[in-house]
Amino acid sequence: MWNLTLTFFWAFLVALFAVPSIIQVAYHKNLLDEPNHRTIHHSSTPRLGGLAIFTGFMSSLMIFGTLNLGIQQLMAGTLLLFFIGVKDDIATVSAFKKFFIQVLATGIVMFLADIRITSFQGFLGIFELEPGFSYVFTFLVIVGVTNAINLIDGMDGLAGSLVLLISLIFGGYFFYFDSPYAFVALALAGGVLGFLRYNIYKAKVFMGDTGSLVSGFIIAVLAIQILEMQQIRSAPAIVVSIMILPIFDTLRVFALRILNGKSPFYPDKNHLHHQLLTLGLSQSKVLGLLIIFNLVMFGFNYIYADMGNNLLIAITAVSIVCLMIVIQLMVKARKLNV
Repeated sequence: MWNLTLTFFWAFLVALFAVPSIIQVAYHKNLLDEPNHRTIHHSSTPRLGGLAIFTGFMSSLMIFGTLNLGIQQLMAGTLLLFFIGVKDDIATVSAFKKFFIQVLATGIVMFLADIRITSFQGFLGIFELEPGFSYVFTFLVIVGVTNAINLIDGMDGLAGSLVLLISLIFGGYFFYFDSPYAFVALALAGGVLGFLRYNIYKAKVFMGDTGSLVSGFIIAVLAIQILEMQQIRSAPAIVVSIMILPIFDTLRVFALRILNGKSPFYPDKNHLHHQLLTLGLSQSKVLGLLIIFNLVMFGFNYIYADMGNNLLIAITAVSIVCLMIVIQLMVKARKLNV
């Protein structure tokens, strides 16, 4: 218990005290994210906040964590994504190079630590997965979640708050079932919390690709570990409910871009938080609403876990689709009244 507490607070304090120095260096070296038609911030802002998250996470885990098989490979994959993220935050990296590094990081945890999804636990009537399908599906999940966190990082405090929420919930499960991955979850939570001190509106620093890729990758691996524990009722539904916002938002914007004849990776302002901002809400209110919605979805799935994966995932999916429809109608009504 004490080691877990120290893990969290060490990561928190390292990130908290690292960010001011990072901000100072970023301004001195002009490593800033400039405002443009795709962003919602209006002033040049440092984008290397992910350095603080990574430093807090890695140092805390190495000092206090249990570095067994699986966690070592996760750290190796995280290190790869850290380097490509830093390079992209300093000098733009091609999408292919970033994807290639994601493939390498995913391969490390899948093939060297055998971290993969082996069962749907009855979802859609499917239980054990064939090894080939298991590897393919796991690859899609890790790469998908990694990029989902990266893509939702478009508003002050949003990606960091979601990562903090997800890692704390996962950490609670790991602690309850005495899993060493509790150290991973709490180290990430501590690092992100320290960073959020400077990222909540009005942000003094962004996490950049360094923070979003690292956080997304860690969250993806933790989600798989939750699924594979086989001790949590309706685990697939629980995981989906915890990560519903980044998952749904990514699938939604990808679909819209493809329907409009554009690349799914083409940047735009169609994300859920953009739609809420269009209604005239402040960034703080949008952040609060999205976090509350995420908590409600998790709480419902947790309380009614006996309903089973199929029904719970269906209810979660319908809930967020209805939310999106309501927001879209409100946006159209607002435009008509302008």
